[in-house]
Amino acid sequence: MSLGTAPTSTGTRGETVPTLPPADLAVDTADVNALLDRGRSLATPVLRAAVDRLAPPMDTVSAYHFGWIDAAGNPADGDGGKAVRPALALLSAQAAGVAPEVGVPGAVAVELVHNFSLLHDDLMDGDEQRRHRDTVWKVHGPAQAILVGDALFALANEILLEIGSAEAGRATRRLTSATRKLIDGQAQDISYEHRERVTVEECLTMEGNKTGALLACASSIGAVLGGADDRTADLLESYGHHLGLAFQAVDDLLGIWGDPDSTGKQTWSDLRQRKKSLPVVAALAADNPAARRLGELLAADAKSNDFETFSEEEFATRAALIEEAGGREWTSQEARRQHAVAVEALAGVDMPEEVRAQFVALADFVVVRKR
Repeated sequence: MSLGTAPTSTGTRGETVPTLPPADLAVDTADVNALLDRGRSLATPVLRAAVDRLAPPMDTVSAYHFGWIDAAGNPADGDGGKAVRPALALLSAQAAGVAPEVGVPGAVAVELVHNFSLLHDDLMDGDEQRRHRDTVWKVHGPAQAILVGDALFALANEILLEIGSAEAGRATRRLTSATRKLIDGQAQDISYEHRERVTVEECLTMEGNKTGALLACASSIGAVLGGADDRTADLLESYGHHLGLAFQAVDDLLGIWGDPDSTGKQTWSDLRQRKKSLPVVAALAADNPAARRLGELLAADAKSNDFETFSEEEFATRAALIEEAGGREWTSQEARRQHAVAVEALAGVDMPEEVRAQFVALADFVVVRKR
């Protein structure tokens, strides 16, 4: 897919951003679903075996989190997520000219770190639902959510180091670096909830850490395990980093305007948590009456003792002001801009054209998924 000569407009930071309509990013859904299914089928048995190593009750708590059992311990076929990260890890192995199976330990390690972050995020954010089920802390308590998250992080490193090769050591260093950035991003996200103003640049830095770092690692870890040099791995990481920013921009749109039946979260979810997500900070950065009114309301919200009792209409008013100020459109454009930068990074990697096309298809999927 090529962005071609798409029209552009000026973004909040004074940059030009693509203004492609969603139809211009047609996605081969069958191809993408095949990639995601392959990631699940190859990684899940190894993931289950890793979780089985955990001491009770952490093994069953983990199994509940992954959707393999229900709250009563009965087998279940729960939603385990989109599996974008495992798909990228396997695809990156192919970019290095080796079989996708070489990337399986990397796929499992990245998925373990991702779920470590979800367990802790749900607790810190007070989210009671994930993938249309009660979250781990809600069912098993905060202590188990913390312990199981820690255990999954330890397992991730264990899975890689057990390979015992120089490539495994390189992959582990990249994974631990990505994990540190992910934690930095989560800390920044929490701190921004208590600030009246956050700049667009600060928000993008936070989201690059919180989401981009692990997707960057997923996009390169299979190649590293396959013996790729650092230049190739770095270019694949650049693809994944910008893909992560596009991914998070779409998530930010869903966090305000997403359908609860699709997201599994409450309406206006991010507004309820006072998150300084991209639509909010972009709207506040605009110079128009809606932006000024939004700023007044959010400043008052920060001092309010009644925020938890706000009506649906009050959240709807804030969402409408964000849209009127331009935050929704700017974020949608930013998702497409980051998508373009991600795809451009692939140009420097010598890989089979079929593999390149699959990387692009996954990037397209991230930008146009339901929002």
